[in-house]
Amino acid sequence: MTPEVAAARRAGELLLASLPDSVDRNRLRFGVPLAPLTTFRIGGPADAVYDAISGADLANAVAAARGAGIPWMILGLGANILVGDRGVRGLVIRNAAGQMTFEGDRVTADTGVVVGDLIRECASRGLSGFEHFVGIPSTVGGALWQNLHFLSPAPARERTVFLAEFVESVELLMPSGERTRVGSAEMHFGYDTSRLHGSGEVALSGTFRLAAGERADIQRIALENLEWRGSRHPVLDVEPSAGSIFKKIEGVGAGRLIDQCGLKGHRVGNARVSQLHANIIINGGGASAADVRALIRFLQDAVQARFGQVLEPEIGFVGEF
Repeated sequence: MTPEVAAARRAGELLLASLPDSVDRNRLRFGVPLAPLTTFRIGGPADAVYDAISGADLANAVAAARGAGIPWMILGLGANILVGDRGVRGLVIRNAAGQMTFEGDRVTADTGVVVGDLIRECASRGLSGFEHFVGIPSTVGGALWQNLHFLSPAPARERTVFLAEFVESVELLMPSGERTRVGSAEMHFGYDTSRLHGSGEVALSGTFRLAAGERADIQRIALENLEWRGSRHPVLDVEPSAGSIFKKIEGVGAGRLIDQCGLKGHRVGNARVSQLHANIIINGGGASAADVRALIRFLQDAVQARFGQVLEPEIGFVGEF
């Protein structure tokens, strides 16, 4: 056991005494390394991890942490984040709430539902929309958080499809503990953003209105999108990453600027720039958060020196570095 894990476990045991009975202690673990729970495969231990298995369970865990004054965060598939080498203090709530309910052309899904699973269920029912997001590692909660989008090659070439196009309503847990449902317009969706950023609100479920379609057409679009993505993005199981590192620069492209600096393949420690996509940093095996942060700074400096453009990170930085 590393000193970091031992310290996290001790902190988790102290945290346990602060939690009310509404939290099922059988699903509470201490000193849990977070690297295996992220797509980057990087990160130190959390003091405690709780697995929430329903929307009500998720709401109870958040309310319990708030009531006890414990720092907390919600973790889905762990994409688009970099967890610090020293880990996360407080409680990490893994959102594994997975209920899906279908009614006509509508589906209501808990925010712990994996988008890939939702795509398959929708396709089997001849419901079209989510197939545009095939291959993107995300839960419904993460998709709502960032207004998930994909530059889909099919059926309309070079059109970015946004999740907001299909959102009818979202059930929110407010900072007050009240649960309320808001419409799509009230979510204030934008590019990589929504009202969830900085509001203290937690999405518990989303209701989406889809279009009827032929299963064969839906599957064809999904396959075309998956092939297009696979030709431009590294395979996560082989080259772990957090997705695009820097925010989009309209009309220029962060990846294009990095590529024009000749930095594809550039390495700091065990972190390196992808040869397929210059806006993606790969964990080349045992990379640390420190390696990734140093490489990010290097890329920012190089692009600013050559082009005068400022690269802003898109990923979230979580925990202690």
